[in-house]
Amino acid sequence: MDKEVNYQSERQRMVDEQLLSRDITDKRVLDAMRKVPRHLFVPEEHRHLAYSDCPLPIGQNQTISQPYIVALMTQMLALAGQESVLEIGTGSGYQAAVLSLVAREVHTVERHENLAKQALKSINKLDIKNITVHVGDGTRGWPENAPYDAILTTAAAPKVPQPLLDQLADGGRLVIPVGGRIGQYLESWHREGKDFRHKQTVAVAFVPLLGEYGWKDDTWDWL
Repeated sequence: MDKEVNYQSERQRMVDEQLLSRDITDKRVLDAMRKVPRHLFVPEEHRHLAYSDCPLPIGQNQTISQPYIVALMTQMLALAGQESVLEIGTGSGYQAAVLSLVAREVHTVERHENLAKQALKSINKLDIKNITVHVGDGTRGWPENAPYDAILTTAAAPKVPQPLLDQLADGGRLVIPVGGRIGQYLESWHREGKDFRHKQTVAVAFVPLLGEYGWKDDTWDWL
């Protein structure tokens, strides 16, 4: 069987067994998960596990998230297709690629320049035109293109960074894992003028969000 055809089959199985069997119901999110070739965002040595129900290492002590978590966080943003989205923690670029199919534009910030370059390479290979990759401290957001209709953070913070709340548009949503080293909870924040409504959802385990408004390199290990 042709390798690419086999990957398509694996993607469909991933959607059927890992997403539809749980609580992923947004048709546009499901379609995006069917389309984006996750194996192209995974290092060669882990490519045979690309559609498995687990996160995978991508270098720099970072991971590509479990497919279900990618789909869940995207669904929680409740995107209609015309939004400007900010992603904090580009990593492999896979989450940004999924977002690119359900939003108008995606700005994504990565603190590791090498990861940002590799992610951009994968994004360009797929000829995705509505993603812009930035290198910087993601805890500061990316004020140059604010406000954003939605913000998604793919690393865990001790609390929600204030710059991300400041850069969220009125009516916008922020999804972020908040907690400590052992585990966190996904939080959903919804801006209503100067006020914010938020709720905790599922328990998760993410790498730390390092930076001025997140964890410091010398504090994460012992917390």
